Amino acid sequence: MSQQIFGVALVPLIVGLVELTKLWGLSSKWAAVLSVALGWGAGIFLVSPGDWVQGTVIGLAMGLSAAGLYSGSKSVLKGVTERRRRKGRRDKPDRKLGA
Repeated sequence: MSQQIFGVALVPLIVGLVELTKLWGLSSKWAAVLSVALGWGAGIFLVSPGDWVQGTVIGLAMGLSAAGLYSGSKSVLKGVTERRRRKGRRDKPDRKLGA
């Protein structure tokens, strides 16, 4: 059970490491590849060092989850900012009607 919790806790860490590498100049198109590679490495060497098959499966799941977490949160943030922008336009009076 503790391995599962440890594996889940690594997903946000992978997202953070990928974001750091993007700040250091990594192109965004390589972010998902790096995320899967970091997850794979963490699965093999940290979560399940004795069983490479299990480590590979868990690691790939962590890396793909981290990539999905990043893209999902990016989509939510974009939706929230667009909604706020639309709401701000609705609150302002139309100048054509008042003229």
